[in-house]
Amino acid sequence: MADQLGTELSEEKEAEIELKKRQKRTWEGLHKSGKIGITPELPETLGFYDISAVRREQRELSADPSLTRFICTELTRGYFLEHNEAKYTERRERVYTCMRIPKELEKLMIFGFFLCVDAFLYVFTLLPLRVLLALLRLFTLPCCGFSGSRLLQPAQVCDMLRGLILVLCFSMMHYVDYSMMYHLIRGQSVIKLYIIYNMLEVADRLFSSFGQDILDALYWTATEPKERKRDNIGVIPHFFMAVFYVFLHAILIMVQASTLNVAFNSHNKSLLTIMMSNNFVEIKGSVFKKFEKNNLFQMSNSDIKERFTSYVLLLIVCLRNMEQFSWNPDHLWVLFPDVFMVVTSEVAVDVIKHAFITKFNDITADVYSEYRASLAFDLVSSRQKNACTDYSDSVARRMGFIPLPLAVLLIRVVMSSVRLQGALSYTCVLLFYLGLVTLKVLNSIVLLGKSCVYVKRAKMEDKLFERPSTAPSSSAKSPSKADPARCRTPSGESKVVQIPATPCSPTSSSISSVTTQPIPRTDLFPPPFTYPSPAKPASRPPSPPPDADAEQLPSLLLKEDDEDEEEEEEAQLPSETKHKTSKKDLLEIDRFTICGNRID
Repeated sequence: MADQLGTELSEEKEAEIELKKRQKRTWEGLHKSGKIGITPELPETLGFYDISAVRREQRELSADPSLTRFICTELTRGYFLEHNEAKYTERRERVYTCMRIPKELEKLMIFGFFLCVDAFLYVFTLLPLRVLLALLRLFTLPCCGFSGSRLLQPAQVCDMLRGLILVLCFSMMHYVDYSMMYHLIRGQSVIKLYIIYNMLEVADRLFSSFGQDILDALYWTATEPKERKRDNIGVIPHFFMAVFYVFLHAILIMVQASTLNVAFNSHNKSLLTIMMSNNFVEIKGSVFKKFEKNNLFQMSNSDIKERFTSYVLLLIVCLRNMEQFSWNPDHLWVLFPDVFMVVTSEVAVDVIKHAFITKFNDITADVYSEYRASLAFDLVSSRQKNACTDYSDSVARRMGFIPLPLAVLLIRVVMSSVRLQGALSYTCVLLFYLGLVTLKVLNSIVLLGKSCVYVKRAKMEDKLFERPSTAPSSSAKSPSKADPARCRTPSGESKVVQIPATPCSPTSSSISSVTTQPIPRTDLFPPPFTYPSPAKPASRPPSPPPDADAEQLPSLLLKEDDEDEEEEEEAQLPSETKHKTSKKDLLEIDRFTICGNRID
């Protein structure tokens, strides 16, 4: 019986092998005879495969490859973009973003430009009036009697310091000969002037970075509460340092204006062309680098400041040239092509630079609305009653634009270009001053209204009423000066605000305001010792049982130390996350804050 089953199985296997060999022989014979070819891929149509077209193609084309068949395939082959819909949709959105960049960027530039105009006109219009009011209060104070602990309010002290710096620097600028500087620069070669102009741009950025710190140090030294009267002597070195800085920065801007004036008056215009080509070199240095939102915000603020400064320099060049030609209006049309070239190159370079930076870093065009809202928040917060900074100072920190040196130079150029003779000329000066005051007031009203709209759109109005953050100050203070946070009240008296040392929530740590003052560090003092309550036995260290061996005690102590270290790490974690999130907030990014590895 077993032999019979084995023979049947072997016969079945032999039959299957023979069947496979026959099928293989038939297919090989068909291939050799050319009756059937290798079927190419079926062309995909709208939802089905055209079998008749495939068979017709097989009949027309031979199995052997040929040049005719290759050319026909290249001419008739097709593809479907809808198979990679996501990629092509993304490419189209990038094109739309690049097309939106000029419009959104110019909105930000125009808003920032008028912010700089407002801060610049403040020096010529409202600052003299505020200085006069401060002097009037100072002179009439003995007659009216002391109404408080201060002679002047902190804001009035800062205004008087600004006015005194302007007067001293303007008197010192009279000893600087603009004509001699112009001819000294004109005698240099083109390549030397090109190098000098680049060095002046770098020096201007460095001066702006350190200059605002010098002015802030002066304002705080003059207004901080002092226990002894002899502590006021520290204001004198800070004041002379500020005067020296403003004077040097004004001379630096004068050299820039003289170099640009030489470029305008050169016969072949080669120097002006080289200087304008320097703007396009900026594209190479910034486009092919990684940028984040904070870096782009810094660059946008820098572009706003550079554009406004270039416009003021062009105004100075036009005033000097019109004076040399006896205010002939025909010469203004001679200067117009060069002025137009400078302005056009600035706008074109900014648009190209921002368009490609947003393209390469996948940044949407809506980010410029956030930047505009951040600048608007500075303006709105400086108009509050509990504001702790002046608006011009916030603009200087945000954009790196310090109006004092530029104002000193412009006053010097205008006074040397315009001759005042007779009562009619002084009447014209008075009318011009009233026109500047009107322009300043209208500009401030429009900017304040637009800023409120931008802040509401960005939903940032809740940040205006927040308390100062409990983050420690970046500058180390001595324990004797680590008193509670102080903020100036409108009456001029210092108001002490006690801030409880409670752990910060994640929501409050991620929100910061530009109106906050630095507060003392709480980690300089050890916390008070609290005895553990009997209601919480879990907080006590575990005690060994009476019958435990002496060898178990070190292990229990090590376990207790590990638990204490874990608690300390958990306590430090919220502060670290707060420090990281505060860096990413646009309200904490100024012109000279290091974001990543770049300052631009």
